[in-house]
Amino acid sequence: MIRVGIVGASGYAGAELLRLCLGHPELEVAWATAETQAGVPVAALYPNLAAAAPGMVFSSYDPVLADGLDVVFLALPHGRSATVVPDLVERARVIVDLAADFRLRDPAVYERWYAEPHLAPALLSDFVYGLPELYRPELVGASAVAVPGCYPTAAALALTPLVRAGLIETSGIIVDAASGVSGAGRPPKAATTFCTVDEDFRAYGLLDHRHTPEIEQAVGASVLFTPHLAPMNRGILATCYARPARSTSTAQVAAALADAYRGERFVVVGTDPPSTKATAGSNAAHLSAHHDPRTGWVVVLCALDNLGKGAAGQALQCANLALGLDEGTGLSVAGIGP
Repeated sequence: MIRVGIVGASGYAGAELLRLCLGHPELEVAWATAETQAGVPVAALYPNLAAAAPGMVFSSYDPVLADGLDVVFLALPHGRSATVVPDLVERARVIVDLAADFRLRDPAVYERWYAEPHLAPALLSDFVYGLPELYRPELVGASAVAVPGCYPTAAALALTPLVRAGLIETSGIIVDAASGVSGAGRPPKAATTFCTVDEDFRAYGLLDHRHTPEIEQAVGASVLFTPHLAPMNRGILATCYARPARSTSTAQVAAALADAYRGERFVVVGTDPPSTKATAGSNAAHLSAHHDPRTGWVVVLCALDNLGKGAAGQALQCANLALGLDEGTGLSVAGIGP
């Protein structure tokens, strides 16, 4: 069996990753740490994992736990991974980081958008950007992976094929995206209580959301990004607007998207606007592309599960590639319904 550890397993993304790893036929979870929940039974915090993890208890992180492991997943708050990775690279075969610490190539860009200096800039070049459908060759056999955020994943899947095909302009792109409340994390916050979120829909991070440079880096274009909080548990719906670089049609942009993802098991390109519920609980992303001849705009939509393809599912997909396994092992292409 391939032995793995999860650092930060008590958060929503970490717990989803724990659930997926426990169901993976080739992986054995050696331990799962949680700084604020150390000593707490996994089933007490997440009853949905009671049958999958009987007797498992969250532990405190000690670097020696990673010695000899095949994979260590990091599901820590942004800024924390950079304090752990320098020591971890000598201990584990593969590191898969779900935070933003190693996604941006330029430490100055990181400092500008995250308002603090990068703590391990010398290691940035060691990490591969973990979006398999766009960067698969680099992920095969990789030793360090930076898993994209949920918003950048949705935007990149929607826009990158059209940028690479030269079908849309690389400036003036607008990304309006809505996320379920689990994207804000498990710790309680005034802005994410039931009474605040229920029957509400609002924008946040206006003009300065920290995922903006990551989207621009992944897509290869300048973007105006506006995130929204939707009253649902999970899901991302990104609606992306771009100006065509030349005369085009819905048939052309849709064909470019379909060609880019032909044979990709986790990407569905359709004609109808996608829905978040169709992707819930899966590692799938659903897309559609359209051209409006009246206004001239190209509109591309992407729906995915922010905890699945937007976090834990994608992390496991990347780990499979790094380990030489079939990348879909332990992952579902089907959402949960109704």
